Amino acid sequence: MAKTKTKTSTDVLATNTSAPPINIGISDKDRAAIAGGLGKLLADTYTLYLTTHNFHWNVTGPMFNTLHTMFMTQYTELWTAVDPVAERMRSLGHAAPGSYAQFSELSSIPDVPTTPPKALEMVRILVQGHEAVARTARSIFPLADKAGDEPTADLLTQRLTVHEQAAWMLRSLLEE
Repeated sequence: MAKTKTKTSTDVLATNTSAPPINIGISDKDRAAIAGGLGKLLADTYTLYLTTHNFHWNVTGPMFNTLHTMFMTQYTELWTAVDPVAERMRSLGHAAPGSYAQFSELSSIPDVPTTPPKALEMVRILVQGHEAVARTARSIFPLADKAGDEPTADLLTQRLTVHEQAAWMLRSLLEE
């Protein structure tokens, strides 16, 4: 009489190597829409990071020390911000864009000027950039709200706070 082999948990794990479908309480369609918006937010954030870093390197004039330091603070915050946005996309089951070509296609922010502008023009460009990122973040709220996606809504709230405050501080430098 032949003995039947009982499957162990190790045997089951070895034969079932595919990941189960994502089931976090948000539909596939809503996750895709939210991830699409987050991809635009990621592209805007990265583009603004690159612009701010460029201006940090190239600022000149009587406000050099102030702007050089301010730009460094801002580009450091932007650099830190890209990871949580990309990781939220991954949590929703979608790949994060990560190439300059993708960022260029998705971003609402124009590329940095090839010739560095004067210091106050840099400030003006950064005000517009922070406001653009805020608009992009705000546009995702209805999607996150409809889907009950609190982690994305929390992330968006954090990003809005940073960008609106940065725009205000930069704008203050332009007032006479």
